[in-house]
Amino acid sequence: MNSPPETIVIDRYIGIDIHKHYVMVGGQNANQEWILKPRQVQMVHFRSWAEKNLKEGDAVVVEATGSVWDIYDIVAPLVSKTVVANAHKVRQIAEARVKTDKEDIKRLITLLIADIVPEVWVPPTHVRELRSLISFRWRLSKQITMSKNRLHSVVQRFNLNAPEGGLLTDKNRSWWEEQNFSDLTGFQVDRDLEIVANLESQKAAIDQKLAELSNSEPWASDMVYLMQIPGMGLIFSMVVLSAIGDISRFPDPGKLVGYAGLGAGVHISGEKHQEKSITKAGRKELRWALVEAAWVAVRFDPFWKGQYQRLRVRMHPNKAIVAVARRLLVSIWHILTKREPYRHFDEETIAYKMLIWAQAIGEEARNDMTKQQFAKYGLLRLGIGQDLERIVKGGGPRRIAPAEEVLALRPELAPPR
Repeated sequence: MNSPPETIVIDRYIGIDIHKHYVMVGGQNANQEWILKPRQVQMVHFRSWAEKNLKEGDAVVVEATGSVWDIYDIVAPLVSKTVVANAHKVRQIAEARVKTDKEDIKRLITLLIADIVPEVWVPPTHVRELRSLISFRWRLSKQITMSKNRLHSVVQRFNLNAPEGGLLTDKNRSWWEEQNFSDLTGFQVDRDLEIVANLESQKAAIDQKLAELSNSEPWASDMVYLMQIPGMGLIFSMVVLSAIGDISRFPDPGKLVGYAGLGAGVHISGEKHQEKSITKAGRKELRWALVEAAWVAVRFDPFWKGQYQRLRVRMHPNKAIVAVARRLLVSIWHILTKREPYRHFDEETIAYKMLIWAQAIGEEARNDMTKQQFAKYGLLRLGIGQDLERIVKGGGPRRIAPAEEVLALRPELAPPR
């Protein structure tokens, strides 16, 4: 018979409110009496302060903000319980006209003592690092877009005839040099051209790193399921995995849809029940990836194209694509949770997507497998395509390695005798 879990005895309830250069810290006992009066601790001194002042028997609540995980990693090993609070929901629960650092701490501690803190999931280190890399890529993309927009505005301002094939392709770099700009305008154009070239090179390096990560654990075992889904390329799939983290923390697809902010808001008043726009109260990068993937899916996949066209009959195109994105996310939940192949594709189409993935990650990240071997490796991990050795999808015919060839390299995939 299993013994009951040990009850944690809490002596102090500590609240931490994070600011840019300092944290505000305060503590109360169960009777809400101050035993650690609110004080500022400079960020650079927080680790040493925490090691001297926090101890076993403390329960700590930290509001989720920019550097929350750095603070969490310092605090969690020192105390009995650490809770990260959802900042948006804390504000909803404890909205007040008087807003000071001391009052913020007091509200956090009150929720902690009552055990009603709206918690956020604490992602493990590998999830945090992937999210950070994707966030970095996002910022680079925004900077590239800003420079491109400035270059396009120069073309419009001077009524120039843009060259064919795109303003910013390598072959059209000479076109910019031929234009008779003033010294200052030419100087700015050169800087923006350099920014675009440099940052696109950096972005390409990030994309290659994401490609390599996609075929390494803990991501590879989920990637093989995501890559088979229409619209889900390598980058979108890695964005989705970084946002989800662990699919098992979502007990049903509705929870995942809500987490992405793709669920419809509802206004209920008296006998009125009115659906509003999506909540957008979730991870924006997950929502972005799903909407972008939905646009790809409705262009190239008959099943999702049909779904979109039916929705378009009764709603605006943008609302229809959001509805497709929501349904796509529900499919992702089922596929990742049940570990099953995508049922609206045949084996040949899935094999073609595996070939695309193989091409993207490069030979070294494929662990020296050929593209054809890697594609069959993906099929075998999905439990399909045992006998498939040739496809015509994508302008074929294309070869897929025989199962025996891959099983010789990966004997762990062989079915038990």
